[in-house]
Amino acid sequence: MEFVHNPVMPNEVLTYLVPKRENALMVDCTTGEGGHTKLFLEKYPALKVIGLDCDASIQEKAKTRLAPFGDRFEPKHVWFDEFWKNYSGPEVDIVLFDLGISVFHYEESKRGFSLRKSEELDMRLDENAGLSAWDVVNTYPEKELADIIFRYGEERYSRRIASAICNARQEKKIETTDRLADVIYRSVPQEYRHLRFHPATKTFQAIRIEVNGELDRIQRALEGAVKALRPGGRVGVITFHSLEDRPVKWFFREHKDELEIITRKPVVPTEEECKENAPSRSAKFRVAERRGV
Repeated sequence: MEFVHNPVMPNEVLTYLVPKRENALMVDCTTGEGGHTKLFLEKYPALKVIGLDCDASIQEKAKTRLAPFGDRFEPKHVWFDEFWKNYSGPEVDIVLFDLGISVFHYEESKRGFSLRKSEELDMRLDENAGLSAWDVVNTYPEKELADIIFRYGEERYSRRIASAICNARQEKKIETTDRLADVIYRSVPQEYRHLRFHPATKTFQAIRIEVNGELDRIQRALEGAVKALRPGGRVGVITFHSLEDRPVKWFFREHKDELEIITRKPVVPTEEECKENAPSRSAKFRVAERRGV
């Protein structure tokens, strides 16, 4: 089985998230293909990892990759905020969130995450979820669509784009990613079409965040994770854009009575990693430790 996603900042993650006891418990809240978990299981022979993922397809890849570790890896098919909401297990030593979308989703999932392919509009991380990108694009009122594109994509042409989408769907429902990307491309000014990124990039991000409720889950999950941490345990969060990073930064600051911030400034990838693993370029890594003895 081929694995297409390289774990971001592997050395930094291992450096900051060190278990302080032998039979430690770690929760990898976004296991993906299992890259980070594999590093921890290899380094700490007595460590156990509970691996969460809402995507059953990518979790199957993780199960195959981590099968040699036996019951030291326990996969759970669940959104991370739902897991922590219902958690009643033992105290946890390490919690890791990698909030980025895996390369798997762009390259292999065939669910419309990539604007450079012709795929059905879906963008659901959990394939059993109700809301899809098709629903957002073809049924949301224009104002609501514009607000989402502005809020979750920080797109300055959000209203023009929303208007163009609504006009296009009146003629014919927008079924595929390439048609949506083309509608957006044609809606923006000429000079905006030739930047280093495709003019539909931010809109695709916004729709994906809306479909999966990504930002709403962050604070809920952090609250549950911190409650489950044993004193001296650490939580680390990797983010890939400011909409993810801000709530993490605010959460750590607002919980200063419970948490000691270990990374005063976020840790970022080395120049070498950015060259070798392009998706890591925008990554930031923040770490906090549960106070107490």
